[in-house]
Amino acid sequence: MSLFKELQGRTLYIPQMSYIGARFVAAAFRSLGVNAQPLPDSDARTLELAHKYLSGDECLPEAITLGNFLKIAEMPDYDPDKTAFFLPTSNGPCRYGHYLPLARKVFQNRGDNVLLFSPSSSRGYSDIGSEANDLLRTSWHAVISSDILRKMQLKTRPYEVEKGRTDEVFTRSMDLVGKAIATQGVTHKKRMDKINQALLESRNEFRAIPVDRSQKRVLIGIVGEIFCRLDDFSNNNLLVKIEELGGEVWMSDVSEWVWYTNDEERVRLIRLGKRFSRRMLQCRLRHFILKRDEHRLLKYFSDDFKGYEEPPHVLDLLQRSQPYLPRDGAHGEMVMSAGRTVWYYEKGAAGVIDISPFTCMNGIITEAVYPRLSKDLNGFPIRVLYFDGTQSALHSDLEIFMELARNFRRTEHKAA
Repeated sequence: MSLFKELQGRTLYIPQMSYIGARFVAAAFRSLGVNAQPLPDSDARTLELAHKYLSGDECLPEAITLGNFLKIAEMPDYDPDKTAFFLPTSNGPCRYGHYLPLARKVFQNRGDNVLLFSPSSSRGYSDIGSEANDLLRTSWHAVISSDILRKMQLKTRPYEVEKGRTDEVFTRSMDLVGKAIATQGVTHKKRMDKINQALLESRNEFRAIPVDRSQKRVLIGIVGEIFCRLDDFSNNNLLVKIEELGGEVWMSDVSEWVWYTNDEERVRLIRLGKRFSRRMLQCRLRHFILKRDEHRLLKYFSDDFKGYEEPPHVLDLLQRSQPYLPRDGAHGEMVMSAGRTVWYYEKGAAGVIDISPFTCMNGIITEAVYPRLSKDLNGFPIRVLYFDGTQSALHSDLEIFMELARNFRRTEHKAA
């Protein structure tokens, strides 16, 4: 029996790696008739519930994910037989592979018959059933759409004349695009047409927001662990704090990680001697389809994203990372963070902040190479900030970093 059939009669809850991302992925599931909803927003209660079951060795994203599962179990109408949690897994040194066994153990000990919906990439997601291709492609549209709206929000909000206007438009746009993603019973082309129309209407609303760009802000690039940098609770609303101190944020897209994992599959097949194989053909065909869909969804935003262009290919980032963290010796977010930092420098950013959970391997390794990278980039300011769920005082550290970024921008401008 496919995992999709097991979801019948259950509500599937999607972890909030980002506020908009969880809502759009839930909409992708609803397009296939699954009753999917995002998990509740994270708060102090999230960590209070999780810490009852943790040893202290778990990373912050793992604690938040488990805690929000347990918040559902606290709801008055909670029925474990009608509940499912979406929790994909992976191999590798990252503690992400521990999330599923821990959650399974916690709910087994509680005696709760919840379903942990965890399709496996190692089986090409065939365990989802015949709906796998539809779900993966619609989820890709959800990822690209969320990246687009987040970028529009971050490049507009620092300059808004009426405080709060950008977030209002962002919320309306999220509802509009989410409704289009959730459309059932249509072809991918027709659904994409609906998504494109919703994105166009959203773009026009963003463009209509009164802004004042007379005072140039310092552009700060954001890299780091994907959950922590996207989740406002995890990073103590760091992006808003940067804006309050005169900055504008440019954050790595979620789609970047998809491109990286796809290219890792290509390299792995070459190493296995399968350069000319059916699996390689499937890999290249998937890349072609994903890239074509991305172009279609971005077609209305070329003018809006001038100066904020993404790398044409993930190899552009990997090549920039090569002198510091070569992909043959390092993997995952650390490689992407190093390459993206160089990219931000080349695009005119005044500094980069690497957001990582406390004790995260990716942050520890990138922090070791950033001094050399900064020196090679003429003293480009780079700072790693670690988060452990406590409401730490960031203001002083952030003020110092922002002043360094302003000084760097002035120095670079004079040198040019």
